[in-house]
Amino acid sequence: MPATASTARQASGTALRFGRVAVMGALAALILFAGVWGSWGTAQHVMLAKGRESGTVRVTRCAGDTCTGPFTPSSAGARARAHVELDSSVAVRAGSVYEVVLKPGTGEAVRSGPAGILLAWLPLGGALLLASVVVAGGMRLTRPAWVLGLAGAGLLTAAFVAVR
Repeated sequence: MPATASTARQASGTALRFGRVAVMGALAALILFAGVWGSWGTAQHVMLAKGRESGTVRVTRCAGDTCTGPFTPSSAGARARAHVELDSSVAVRAGSVYEVVLKPGTGEAVRSGPAGILLAWLPLGGALLLASVVVAGGMRLTRPAWVLGLAGAGLLTAAFVAVR
């Protein structure tokens, strides 16, 4: 009988470990998916800019969550506009000129170039950092957690350096 109790205890411990790893793996995957989803809304306009209107915006005014200014086209088929909106962030200042891509059918501009790509993927950088904690603590996989964490920190640092 003692061998059966010991075997049952080992089996339940194995099942609990498997369950913990499965749940934490699913949580880490969900966090990463949310980071990609949050980034892709902006990143698609920056990374797939072929055929979109591109040019520059001189920011004249910032109020609330948006900055505005005139759009000067640099791509074929783009037209000048007296007023386009750019999301206000720490990376946008009144009086500065930024390379942008316009979202199709709107007056919304998204920063383009290397800084725009890095800024678009910021939500993924945060998700990588958060997922690294889940992978390290919940799954006890320290090396993959370090890779995720360093990738997230690298992305956030590169974005910070690119906009300065």
